[in-house]
Amino acid sequence: MAAENRGPRASFIVCTRNRADALEACIRSIEAACQSLPAVTSELVVVNNASTDDTAQRLARIAATASIAMTLVMEPRPGLAAARNVGIERSRGQILIFVDDDCEVDRGYLQDLERHYAAGERCIIRGGRVELGCPRDLPFTIKRARTRARFTRDVHPGGFILGCNMTMHRQVALRIGHFDERLGAGSPLKSAEDTDYLVRAFQLGIPIEYVPDMAVLHHHGRDTREAIERLHRDYSLGNGALCLKHLVKAPWLLRHFFWTTRSACHELLGGPRFDPEVSLSHWPIVFMNLLGAIKFARLAITRRPHDPELTQSNRQLIR
Repeated sequence: MAAENRGPRASFIVCTRNRADALEACIRSIEAACQSLPAVTSELVVVNNASTDDTAQRLARIAATASIAMTLVMEPRPGLAAARNVGIERSRGQILIFVDDDCEVDRGYLQDLERHYAAGERCIIRGGRVELGCPRDLPFTIKRARTRARFTRDVHPGGFILGCNMTMHRQVALRIGHFDERLGAGSPLKSAEDTDYLVRAFQLGIPIEYVPDMAVLHHHGRDTREAIERLHRDYSLGNGALCLKHLVKAPWLLRHFFWTTRSACHELLGGPRFDPEVSLSHWPIVFMNLLGAIKFARLAITRRPHDPELTQSNRQLIR
């Protein structure tokens, strides 16, 4: 990675796979945010994660006329964690900003970010508000809390801050290391690469903070209950893997599994469901947590967490 004093202040890192339409809107919103605060030097790193649509062609066209510095990288190994690892390596900024390809950042995003980081606290992971981008989508994978908060063991790390809107200083990423490539979208365990990162940070004594600004709009496109239930199961699969992975160093994660199991039993007796707004059940969480733990145990025996060196041989720098 480049030395901090040689790079821009902020690096937006966007990983994408077969979402060309949404990606263009995401990039334009980042450009607008950067234009609104030109005093903060910024760059955009887009990792094309084995897309089979016209993402590569659109990216080349966008980059040719972009108002901010863009680095385009092809990562042929499918998986969000692998793509994020490459994005970190190719970025040069002091502050890393992870934004999903189906999100649009608020025009005042950099003003909010600068205000928080100007306070001087560098060793921290900070995430902002995530609002629904389309009113037709169901209220899921969003974070609307209006009060600032810091993570504690009493709160499940999943969803405390969302990976689609997560920031940190470069030194924090260096200290924590790579995202675990067994986890996350496109991997065998389908989710929780961001939650795993938070748990590892917390174990290192790195604070995790949610702030109610630094907002993005999430156009997740899930407007049916079936789509939300599938995503809910995927999240629970990854969280089950997370419990087993951190069983020794973070056994407090098991408390959340026990609490969920207890709530599932209460649900059978007329107790509240997991998400009253969408009316999801606790039982899929319990079952998928157990399945995720079993899958992780198998992967732990047969597969390394990630490649120790992400070399130029397994990806192509486009620009």
